[in-house]
Amino acid sequence: MIYIATTTINPPTKALKKFASNKNCKLIVALDKKSKKFNLKNSIVLSTSYQHKKWNKLSNMIGWNCIQRRNFAILEAYERGAEVIALIDDDNIPYNNWFKNIYVNKKIYCSKVNTNKSVFDPVGYTNHNNLWHRGIPLEQVNNRKYKKAGKKIIKADIQANFWDGDPDIDAVCRMIYKPECKFKKKYFPFFSDKISPFNSQNTLVARKMIKDYFLFPHIGRMDDIWASFYVTSKKYKVVYNESTVYQARNVHNLIKDFKDETIGYENSLKLIEALYKNSENIYDFLPLLSSKAFDEWKKIISKIKK
Repeated sequence: MIYIATTTINPPTKALKKFASNKNCKLIVALDKKSKKFNLKNSIVLSTSYQHKKWNKLSNMIGWNCIQRRNFAILEAYERGAEVIALIDDDNIPYNNWFKNIYVNKKIYCSKVNTNKSVFDPVGYTNHNNLWHRGIPLEQVNNRKYKKAGKKIIKADIQANFWDGDPDIDAVCRMIYKPECKFKKKYFPFFSDKISPFNSQNTLVARKMIKDYFLFPHIGRMDDIWASFYVTSKKYKVVYNESTVYQARNVHNLIKDFKDETIGYENSLKLIEALYKNSENIYDFLPLLSSKAFDEWKKIISKIKK
């Protein structure tokens, strides 16, 4: 059984209905203050009152009307004993292959890819090499180079599946290119030993890393990106896999997205350099309330039976 964690303010979308319809999955939806009435078979719906009562301190620290409410769906899945937790967005419509080739907690034979940059950009390695993954420092976009270093067997702690359609790129990249992507399968699966980004919209993670994996509040659209930098700096292994969803992206204000990414444009490169020295340097870059929320998260996880 794979538990799928998400949050939404919308009624059940086409994507959520398809995830919930698979008998091998259990969808957990954390509602928010702005959420519409939500009723969907084969899903566990966490009301706002349930979240706030059960995890009151963390709920207050994270706040409302933010995508970081997804953390509570992750907590619920962890508490229910999930060995693999998938993170999705409500606008990512799964292909049939989403429910196959689950690599988390398994040994997988895949390509190792080296790069000349301090951070590995998985999008730049593909057939859409003019684009870059959300969170890649803009200073590192130019002159990205990649070299395959053979194939190796690794055990995947994270499986970051790609997305056809409107990919996960930053506002700058989206305003310039406005892409519609179809990623070629021949590149996948692959991994790198460098710090690298993955998102919380089409990713599967192992139970053992949840204690270190927290979607940081109060840092805009870097919530999942800085979380990925942190866990990859701690040597959790992320495997990038072929597209398993089509993203029919919800309406966004790109200028607002840009503003919400500013903390990353200004600080991500410095953060990455600091993380190579010590993973716990993450605290030097987080707002105080975000740091306290992360500590509370770890405290909650430590009290749940392994």
